[in-house]
Amino acid sequence: NEAYIMKKATICIDKNFEVSDIDKRIYGSFIEHLGRAVYEGIYQPDSPLADESGFRKDVLKLIQQLNVPIVRYPGGNFVSGYHWEDGVGEKQKRPEKLDLAWEVIETNQFGLNEFMDWAKKANTSAMMAVNLGTRGIEDAKNIIEYCNIKGGSYYSDLRKSHGYQDPHNIKLWCLGNEMDGPWQMGHKTAAEYGRTAAEAGRLMKMVDPTIELVACGSSSLMMDTFGTWEDTVLSECYDQVDYLSLHQYYGNQENNTPEFLANTVAMDKFITSVISICDAVKAKQRKKKSIHLSFDEWNVWYHSNDQKIERWCKAPHQLEDIYNFEDALLVAGMMITLLRHADRVKVACLAQLVNVIAPIMTSDTGAWKQTIYYPFELISNYGRGTVLQTVVQSPVYESKQGDAPYLDAVCIRNKEKEELVIFAVNKDLEDSMELTCDLRQFEGYQIKEHLTLTNPDLKAVNTQENPDTVSLSTGTGAKIENGVLHALLCDKSFHMIRLGK
Repeated sequence: NEAYIMKKATICIDKNFEVSDIDKRIYGSFIEHLGRAVYEGIYQPDSPLADESGFRKDVLKLIQQLNVPIVRYPGGNFVSGYHWEDGVGEKQKRPEKLDLAWEVIETNQFGLNEFMDWAKKANTSAMMAVNLGTRGIEDAKNIIEYCNIKGGSYYSDLRKSHGYQDPHNIKLWCLGNEMDGPWQMGHKTAAEYGRTAAEAGRLMKMVDPTIELVACGSSSLMMDTFGTWEDTVLSECYDQVDYLSLHQYYGNQENNTPEFLANTVAMDKFITSVISICDAVKAKQRKKKSIHLSFDEWNVWYHSNDQKIERWCKAPHQLEDIYNFEDALLVAGMMITLLRHADRVKVACLAQLVNVIAPIMTSDTGAWKQTIYYPFELISNYGRGTVLQTVVQSPVYESKQGDAPYLDAVCIRNKEKEELVIFAVNKDLEDSMELTCDLRQFEGYQIKEHLTLTNPDLKAVNTQENPDTVSLSTGTGAKIENGVLHALLCDKSFHMIRLGK
């Protein structure tokens, strides 16, 4: 028998070679009026678990632990048919409406002001989307006036009459959602949307010049419109917008875990492609500013795709993926990929936050953490500071995406805390990996914490009855010798190694 040889990987960093400071909004999330995200998710006024405003206290606690700085609202596909005025003012006067996006009844008992009240309690801020599907530029102007003007005008005084004397001061706005998608209410060609986005953005910034705007990129890399859409849209609205959106979900329908985990390679190529299109338009138009990216929908999503619901019901169990351990590994890898592009990806939103393809699930008796909660929690809380150029020298395996490294990793330097944090995923399903990293530039640094997420069963899930089947444990086998980090990464595992003085 041949002697077993452990795989070896090396991370190469230099403290002077920086990618970018991290914009904390890269750890954003998303709440849409869809399924039980709002009703029975964050808002359930008849629940003993709710506070005086109807907000689920157990859910708020779990969200606060995730340290989410922004939440995108109210959609998603929902926003393209939404009249925000239906969700403000006296609750007993709010109309119940058909939501064509998800074929349900929207009661409008939770709306813009409730969301802003909730956001304060969740220690987050709003990334608000406007309806550019069935509505247009005047409505975009009106909602900015309602939210951001102090008073003395029709819509700002209307907000005051609803009990909100101070403006909400929402600074980040999405100009519609997935407008190239044929499933979208009022979907448009690239030229139609580009002109609408330019004019909506112009009016919105006339009302409040301090806001930032996100234009819709193509709905996904797999759309026929991808590429030409981004080029045409930005050619129309480059001066008005600050970010271009990307959306991408991955699934394991074929039950091929190595291929599934190789999607980080695809995600990296996707981001690089969109950056190149943004910069091509910048060059053609001889602009000074660069367009940054808002990856405002990303996650694993496939478990619930075949689910059928009864049309025109209220807040059904819809798109409630039950995530397993391998999903958590890919979520960790996707977050590492976002951070590796922190120079251009400034905003990102895990879609979504509660019940609907989400890290948090609820029932009438409690809330619990899905497997994907853990990598998000660790990376959001400890991935603050500056991303260092992280050169990963790792064995690779063949995949449909090309060569996929067994190791996904990124290093983050927190100068204030004098810390270095390494996030790493060993995608090998059978073998441990020996990781080394030369840390002689970080003299005196020691291992302060090593946490790992692993499980022998790739399909292991967390439930209300067994909420800790997949959960964090203390890592072993990491040490520093002569200024070099040596760590043993067990097979199929996610790691956070935090170093400091």
